[in-house]
Amino acid sequence: MKYKCIIVDDEPLARELIASHLMNFESFELVDSFENALKAYAFLETNTVDLIFLDIEMPLLKGNDFLKKLKNPPKVIFTTAYREYAIEGYELNVIDYLLKPITFDRFFVSVEKFKQLQLPKKEIKPTNENHIFVTSGSKNIKIIFDEILYIESLKDYITIHLENGKSHHIKQNISVFEKLLDANFVRVHRSFIIQTKKLTAYSKNEVEINTIEIPIGNSYKENWLSHLETIILK
Repeated sequence: MKYKCIIVDDEPLARELIASHLMNFESFELVDSFENALKAYAFLETNTVDLIFLDIEMPLLKGNDFLKKLKNPPKVIFTTAYREYAIEGYELNVIDYLLKPITFDRFFVSVEKFKQLQLPKKEIKPTNENHIFVTSGSKNIKIIFDEILYIESLKDYITIHLENGKSHHIKQNISVFEKLLDANFVRVHRSFIIQTKKLTAYSKNEVEINTIEIPIGNSYKENWLSHLETIILK
């Protein structure tokens, strides 16, 4: 199977570089390339693709605004020179956020993230109240709740970040996984669940786990505040 891709970027050199990187992957087919989002939008009205490499700062229509207008958007990897759009990337559920100039090593990581999302869902096996077994490849891995810092999601794929610096990548919807966790975990964003016992700082719009800053989604603020009151009372 080949995954169909398009590139949307107003810089010719950037389009050429991404196309050059993509040629190294036999399972990907570049079907077209566009210098602005309006042309890409017209193309997608009559064509379907699996993945878009999308610039943000473009004339006529910015990439993030273009993405919001798509009714059934394909998977997206942002390609930009601007770091400040990273949080919005999480809000829009993009697969990855590549900063220009894009090296092949970093490009490879993004492509692998996309490919992981295409894999069948792995079974998650709940056991008792202090740990869970997750299936990754051919292994069933024991995850102790107290060792989890936070869980990060990109659509149906989650990354479990542990306090020892390790992480486990699992093909699983975050909403399903959330139901298997104990009361010390709270959803603060559509893409993040945090371990409240590991909280080191918080503000109106974000929480901090160790040195990791995690945004609080608008639709999750009320639930977060109720959990925060419980933490403070403890």
